[in-house]
Amino acid sequence: MNLELTGKAALVTGSSRGIGRAIAFALAREGARLCLSARNAEPLEQTAAELRASGVQVTTAVGDVATPEGARAAVEATVHAFGTVDILVNNVGGSGGAGSFEHATAAQWTDVLDRNLLAAVWCSQRAVETMRERGGCIVHINSIYGREYATSAPYTAAKAGLTALTKEMAIDLARYRIRVNGVAPGSILFPGGSWDRRQKAQPEKVEKLLREEMPWGRFGTPEEVADVVTFLCSERARWVTGATLPIDGGQGRAF
Repeated sequence: MNLELTGKAALVTGSSRGIGRAIAFALAREGARLCLSARNAEPLEQTAAELRASGVQVTTAVGDVATPEGARAAVEATVHAFGTVDILVNNVGGSGGAGSFEHATAAQWTDVLDRNLLAAVWCSQRAVETMRERGGCIVHINSIYGREYATSAPYTAAKAGLTALTKEMAIDLARYRIRVNGVAPGSILFPGGSWDRRQKAQPEKVEKLLREEMPWGRFGTPEEVADVVTFLCSERARWVTGATLPIDGGQGRAF
């Protein structure tokens, strides 16, 4: 299937590793030009070098997109390199170790909301300034815990807010031919990720989770998320907007 992404300019935040990295590679395979964004320069440049070695047009933006200034810089880097932004994938997130409502601190609330909700707001606002003229596509990387209970109150609240924001943006921006969707991964395993650390620290507990909570008996992979995101970014999904699609192997229990 031709996804018609050849030459499209895509900004992927949090793209030095894990899900963001896999999305960058998936978009590249379909012919997109890429701006990779992350806070740490070294792993970001390593990812960019791998893509360039295969002939992909890549630029990078080092900075924190959870701030309005960092978000603007990432979008401007994309426009400077490619003249426009056709695709924005908001992948920055994480629970930051924040716990229950009773115990989460003010600093944890601010950090988690900034990374999981406001980073998407700031990047999207800047990207829409460019997309208004010719349309575009925005995909938020959400979580199944934006749909159902999790043990981290700030993370659940931020991801639920992102689910609501996806629908609001989709309706509001349709007049500019900008589609907005989200994906809600379940537990995804990759080197250096949170489940990788838990599996090494508590193998018996993780094995119990896989046996009792995961219908397929395994974690998901970043590539399985990336394939769905790439489809949503394409013209083949042109009548899909305002949706948040679970990618969880049946892990979630919400209808």
